[in-house]
Amino acid sequence: MIDSPLPPFTLAGRTLLPVIQGGMGIGISAHSLAGAVAREGAVGTISSIDLRRHHPDLMERTGKSRDPGPMDVANLEALDREVRAARAIAGPRGFIAVNVMKAVRQHAALVRQACESGADAIVVGAGLPLDLPEMVADHPNVALIPILSEERGVRAVVRKWMRAGRLPAAIVIEQPKFAGGHLGSPKIADVADARFEFERVHAGIRGVLDDLGTGPIPLVAAGGIHTHERIVELIAAGWSAVQVGTPFAVTREGDAHERFKHVLADARPEDIVTFLSAAGLPARAVRTPWLASYLEREDDLRAAACPEKAACVVGMQCLNYCGLRDGDPAAGQFCIDLRLAAALRGDVEEGLFFRGSEPLPFGREIRSVHDLLTYLLTGRDAVAEAVARN
Repeated sequence: MIDSPLPPFTLAGRTLLPVIQGGMGIGISAHSLAGAVAREGAVGTISSIDLRRHHPDLMERTGKSRDPGPMDVANLEALDREVRAARAIAGPRGFIAVNVMKAVRQHAALVRQACESGADAIVVGAGLPLDLPEMVADHPNVALIPILSEERGVRAVVRKWMRAGRLPAAIVIEQPKFAGGHLGSPKIADVADARFEFERVHAGIRGVLDDLGTGPIPLVAAGGIHTHERIVELIAAGWSAVQVGTPFAVTREGDAHERFKHVLADARPEDIVTFLSAAGLPARAVRTPWLASYLEREDDLRAAACPEKAACVVGMQCLNYCGLRDGDPAAGQFCIDLRLAAALRGDVEEGLFFRGSEPLPFGREIRSVHDLLTYLLTGRDAVAEAVARN
């Protein structure tokens, strides 16, 4: 474990480094990245969404199918393989979490599969996971971690979980102003709202937990965290740990194609845009050729949306609600699965590359998970120090 001056993170009775690697799909954080992070003593996270794309035999079995049934089965098998492979890398002491989006139609089956495959924790975002304790009733030792953005959601989730006899092992609080991917804000206009600021939310959530009488629950700050100094500030302010996404996506161990990593690393601030996703939520990504073209046509596409003509273009039925499939002009009009799958392959022309808004710790360099965690936890850049010595 990296020798850090920061206090350790106690999660589900385990002593860990105070960093959770964010779950990034499709397939950006699979077994290689999660296993490497967990091996170092932090929390490694597998994104559970459409993991069959990492397994050629499963893609051969389902690649041309328009029936969601075989795809569902293949994705459960892929998740099982990925959790076990991450565990093999991390070792028995490594802490492996699985991120499941509440907005995904198959989320309940993915939660159960992650538990059966040996995940240490389930992390759920993109919706209020009110029924998560019931899903994991047969797995009392699996830590449950919701991703939320403000006090109202925390109160609703914790109150419901208390009735089921469970409490969150930790709560991730994501700030929409800086995070990548789907953002915890109901509208684009609210992304930078002051109610999501870490200082304000931390105090409010502590008040909610005191009111509910839960006792201490670790709070984890997420969104825009890319320097050691920022982590020191947040932990000094009372946060127990931080969640970091984009900087891990561009590490050597990241599971995406190398071109994917360079798209994220080379992005300039003006290349990073917030737009309306197919799930109807604000999202943040890099302005690639596909996204630039889509945004130019978005108004026309949304105006032409029609529920009577709606259909899933790939037959996967991945989301509970999809603007394209459901013909809803209030949401984005594109297939998110196809676009994220193109990004996973490194297809710069056609992919959707989610990314946080802030600079990366090592700029355009693709470095190891060990280098990144060393910098985040100690402020030291071992490679730069070695160059300086020589």
